[in-house]
Amino acid sequence: MWESAFVIVMRREDRPMKQPLVAVSTDIRHFDKYTWHAAPEQYLEAAVSVAGVLPVLVPSFGERLDIDGLLSRVDGVMLTGSKTNVNPALYGKETDEKNGPYDDGRDATTLPLIRKAIERGVPLLAICRGIQELNVALGGSLATEIQELDGRMDHRAPPSEDQDERFAIRHPVRIEAGSCLAAVFGAGEIMVNSVHRQGIGTLAPRLAVEAVADDGTVEAVSVVDAPGFAVGVQWHPEYWAGSDDASARIFRAFGDATRRHAEASRLRAAE
Repeated sequence: MWESAFVIVMRREDRPMKQPLVAVSTDIRHFDKYTWHAAPEQYLEAAVSVAGVLPVLVPSFGERLDIDGLLSRVDGVMLTGSKTNVNPALYGKETDEKNGPYDDGRDATTLPLIRKAIERGVPLLAICRGIQELNVALGGSLATEIQELDGRMDHRAPPSEDQDERFAIRHPVRIEAGSCLAAVFGAGEIMVNSVHRQGIGTLAPRLAVEAVADDGTVEAVSVVDAPGFAVGVQWHPEYWAGSDDASARIFRAFGDATRRHAEASRLRAAE
């Protein structure tokens, strides 16, 4: 069983790990005649090289997973972006294939993972789809196809075969003064690379807006009553984390939070 191997590898009392363990969401994909539970390499590379953590992929098996057991053995949770969208049925709207594709296995895994990570104070970084999952998990809703809404700009990637062009840093967001992210970036503007078709609609009651785009789109949030680091960003800092300072800062802040959590857990275990 994968869980028994997981416990053996991750048992805290064996010895302190140089890299805090971070649970990473996975998408369910079908290719090469297999079903895969996978995460894009850019997120994993940024986690290892910039945050300084060891990413552990969590299969999207929903309620079959022991989420509490998982969270007792990791020091962070990272939710990745995806081509799929959160199923609208989860925030009280009709499921429409126009707003798909969907990944119900991922939804069934990430939403309870988010709630329990926040409850336990496990540091959380939610990116793109992740910020949308965070909002839905805490009772908010999403606005679909935002490029069709009056006054909104087109946040989708431009048509291109060049991924660097698709994920180019191209528009500013305003960091709210006094926010969690103001401590990371400073108040004012930073340039980001939003690549999305939907965004936060009704903000969840437990979330505070951390950053907005010029058209009013919510670009970052934090959990106001979380006992630990719990931040979501709509843009893609993972793509340029190795070369863009603003992109790197969010991963370094997350990595620092996981190390603080690991040290606190070590001290509690030693008591």
